[in-house]
Amino acid sequence: MSGDNRIWIFDTTLRDGEQALRASLSQKEKIQLAQAIARLNVDVMEVGFPVSSPGDFDSVQRIAREVKGPIICGLARAVAADIEACGEALKAAERRRIHTFIATSPLHLQYKLRKTLAQATEQAVAAIKLASRYTDDIEFSCEDAGRTPIDDLCWIVERAIAAGATTINIPDTVGYTIPNEFAAIITALRLKVPNIDKARLSVHCHNDLGLAVANSISAIQAGARQVECTVNGIGERAGNCSLEEVAMIINTRKDVMAPLFTDIKTSEIYRSSHLVSQICNMPIQPNKAIVGENAFAHSSGIHQDGMLKAQNTYEIMSPEQVGIRQSELNLTSRSGRHVIQHRLAELGYSQHDYDLEAVYKSFVALADEKGRVFDYDLEALVFFQNLKEADDYYQLEFLSSSTHTGHVASATVGLMCNGELLTEAATGNGPVEAAFNAITRISKLQIKMVDFNLQAKGSGEDALGQVDITAEHEGQRFHGAGLATDIVRSSVLAYVHVLNMIQRAQRIFVHKQAYKQAHKQQQQPAEPAPLTSAAGGV
Repeated sequence: MSGDNRIWIFDTTLRDGEQALRASLSQKEKIQLAQAIARLNVDVMEVGFPVSSPGDFDSVQRIAREVKGPIICGLARAVAADIEACGEALKAAERRRIHTFIATSPLHLQYKLRKTLAQATEQAVAAIKLASRYTDDIEFSCEDAGRTPIDDLCWIVERAIAAGATTINIPDTVGYTIPNEFAAIITALRLKVPNIDKARLSVHCHNDLGLAVANSISAIQAGARQVECTVNGIGERAGNCSLEEVAMIINTRKDVMAPLFTDIKTSEIYRSSHLVSQICNMPIQPNKAIVGENAFAHSSGIHQDGMLKAQNTYEIMSPEQVGIRQSELNLTSRSGRHVIQHRLAELGYSQHDYDLEAVYKSFVALADEKGRVFDYDLEALVFFQNLKEADDYYQLEFLSSSTHTGHVASATVGLMCNGELLTEAATGNGPVEAAFNAITRISKLQIKMVDFNLQAKGSGEDALGQVDITAEHEGQRFHGAGLATDIVRSSVLAYVHVLNMIQRAQRIFVHKQAYKQAHKQQQQPAEPAPLTSAAGGV
């Protein structure tokens, strides 16, 4: 397998990436992200840790059933209950992979596992053999491989392959190594492990020293053939290797990377990147390579002059390669449904990505307010329409607010709560606080605001205002987003989104209690020890 020139892209945005978020994603948000990442044409998509909770199990199961294209992968510790949960959750996938792992460094073996290398190897071999009952595509990871002596690493890798592992992943779990060191690990494994040609070598690099992409590129030049990465590089601590950076390095630097290639559809990069940013509430820094707002901006007079004469004087790739298109001002309230559908198709959306009637209704209302609608407005409408779910308990029915210089602001809010209209009025230091106070009276939920962020979507004084809220309820954090031309309304919509996330989490909690009770009645063996962040990622 090591002789293949195709570099497999293993996306772990929905597993390693989600672990780093300030608030959990809903199942619908995970499905949205999974569909977008599938459009990138990744080879493997790691979508969760099924044993960690009934909610995660259900999400993995639903993605396995609905998302086509990539191999769908679930993560499992080298524990029987984890492997079995993975196998069950992935049953419906067209192609499935179980990814199991155990720590191998002396530090982790001594302090975390309290095992010898031989004991850890025995546990890994048993887990791989159990996984083979569910699939013949099994990945094994040596957690903290970057700090594992090379002879120890060769020992466990050889036995993992003999047990049935078809992919061997070498993680730089804490982002400790530098490129020449990491490349040397891959070279040593290829030289010293006699059965290494029976498995594909993979790497999973963290960015603690800012070297995740550099280490990954060095590793594939040394013979690794799979890179584990996330969209926008999100992940634990300083993050993971950035998918878009690795893909575009290989695509752009064919002179030094050939004959290596990926199957990534680079034209989907920009849209996927911004969808991940919005849903995960993780802004992209302006100077982020490939997808930052400054990535293709030129302010120097010398640079601008060069660009006018020849684009490649200061651009080594074109914006169109990663899916960046110029916005147009051609949509008004007189534009019909077929025009909206056609424009969305030009922007890369299929008819299955949105509800045309719902988007058109929002479009007409927005066009009446703004006069002209930009492409980015239309994409924002699709995004926010997709956030709504059929079982939303709370829906904003009406909002009225007022504020006067030197006087307390007031607001009246009407919410449909499970089909019943409830109305409250309240005051506050400003109209947003007044509206939030009215909503609190309706919901009777004690919510602590952790973060409030307002940004303009587009340019000009009539730009849409997007509000992102992170709020805490009973020790759990939730993210809500709202979009409107009026910032008070967008704030209220974000708050209502938070309420629906809380209400949905409460339903999941009830389901989880029933799940535990059912298993208790069946006298199942005790569940494995609670997961920790150390156990949750490689």
